[in-house]
Amino acid sequence: MRNFDLAPLYRATVGFDQIADLMDRVLTQDVSQPSYPPYNIEKTAEDGWRISLAVAGFSTGDISIEQREHALIVSARKSETEEEKGRTYLHRGIATRAFERRFHLADHVKVTGASHENGMLHIDLQREVPEALKPRRIAIAGPDTVETKVLEGEKTAEV
Repeated sequence: MRNFDLAPLYRATVGFDQIADLMDRVLTQDVSQPSYPPYNIEKTAEDGWRISLAVAGFSTGDISIEQREHALIVSARKSETEEEKGRTYLHRGIATRAFERRFHLADHVKVTGASHENGMLHIDLQREVPEALKPRRIAIAGPDTVETKVLEGEKTAEV
């Protein structure tokens, strides 16, 4: 794998730290990504997504979902019950090992809900852009518009 030096990018740009950090994080990660538990990411609306994780063998109480800044962290730890301690398995194909899965979220993406049914954990995400950051239309004032306002102001001042 090639190593890229992103130092010139940091020196030559202002305000693009997130992009540079993302590129640096992607390029320095190991090739062997964790594959457990398997998951899907689907687009449910223009500004909505759903992450579905296969968490067979885990109860709702074993799973933790946390959102910190721009990261969504899903973790689970199976507590061994008295019933499971006495069991002897000839083959154990259903993995119930502890895991932690991280997803990097874009700006203004929030978790709107989560549900656990039939061994699947569904996490719904929605982008909620604040009103101050939404595009707005700016009226263009021309010479006629300015004069009209001045004339109307003078008429009201005379009366």
